[in-house]
Amino acid sequence: MSHEHHDCCAHHAHHHEMVIDALQVRYRNNLALDGVSFATSCGNRVALVGPNGAGKSTLLKAIAGLVPRSAGKILWRGTAVKRWSREFAYLPQREEVDWSFPITVRGLVEMGRYPQTGMFGRFSDKDDAAVESALAALDLLDLQRRQIRELSGGQQQRAFLARALAQEAHVLLLDEPFTGLDRNASRQLSDLLERLAHEGRLVVASHHDLASAPRLFDEALLLKTRPIGFGVAAEVLSAGNLDRAFGHISDVEDRAAPQPVTSDL
Repeated sequence: MSHEHHDCCAHHAHHHEMVIDALQVRYRNNLALDGVSFATSCGNRVALVGPNGAGKSTLLKAIAGLVPRSAGKILWRGTAVKRWSREFAYLPQREEVDWSFPITVRGLVEMGRYPQTGMFGRFSDKDDAAVESALAALDLLDLQRRQIRELSGGQQQRAFLARALAQEAHVLLLDEPFTGLDRNASRQLSDLLERLAHEGRLVVASHHDLASAPRLFDEALLLKTRPIGFGVAAEVLSAGNLDRAFGHISDVEDRAAPQPVTSDL
């Protein structure tokens, strides 16, 4: 099933292409992003890489329609996205979430259906089926009655991803999804993102660990307010490009230089 979806996506890649064209975002007088252009399509995992303050979170929020753009266009499947698209799901950094909010895992995942039902709309069988299938896909059926605050970091990420699947989003926008996860949870999340991409979704995530980026992502956008490079992750994250993004950080660079890409995580 998943491969069928992927092939269909591959044949109609232009239908499932996201094009960011000359995007600019200003906060008051401060230029947060300028001249950001790149194009990618379903089935890819794209890392946003750059120093703190480079605009990675701003770019995710601009694509998600959460911050206004001062210039530029976002095209999805050939259509300009004005403000917000139901096919885009944004997952904030974990520290931005109020984990004490009293909601169960199932309740969080049901929120993914609100764009379809409205806040107080009645759930149809189709809505229930979408929630059920998202919980099953992310292995959360046993945890569905738990409060989100009782979950581990990795489980919390899976709950947010399940909400995105319930929403039937095609583009997943994740802000630092690997931060704070232990090795086991990171591996699970990495396998999961790979699977979601194989099923024909587009994953775009900010990521600060330079060494693991080429292993976890297919493509990378290196950013410092303006784009420094976009393309195959291992090529974009070259020593020269990293120098331009981060300044001369040879001590970090030794650690950060992309390792040969190995499939064992």
